[in-house]
Amino acid sequence: MPAKKNSRPVTVYTYAKCSTCRDAVNWLRVHGVEFVEKPIRETPPTLDELQRMLVYQDGNLRRLFNTSGVDYRERGLATKLTRMSVPVAFRLLAANGDLVKRPFLLGDKFGLVGFDKAVWSAAFA
Repeated sequence: MPAKKNSRPVTVYTYAKCSTCRDAVNWLRVHGVEFVEKPIRETPPTLDELQRMLVYQDGNLRRLFNTSGVDYRERGLATKLTRMSVPVAFRLLAANGDLVKRPFLLGDKFGLVGFDKAVWSAAFA
């Protein structure tokens, strides 16, 4: 299945040691999707990118967080997140790429977090 073409390459934030990220990048290559890959730990998504992704995730702030990560657990974010404002959450995410759900992919008109072949195929259909 050829992927739909964005007017510009999608941006995908990944972590090199993450097998799911490697699978996602491979999927993009196999499907002919032009992309720019960024290391999520060294260059986390910007505040603008986080805002765009939040819209694409229907305002569900929790979807932007790597809830299985050590940093998330050590900071007790599972309980804090429900009371946290969006600006505070965004500052945390923009300052610490380990807190961001990965892979984190932004296209012109959609955003995806995590990798699910069926979801990605539908987004690029």
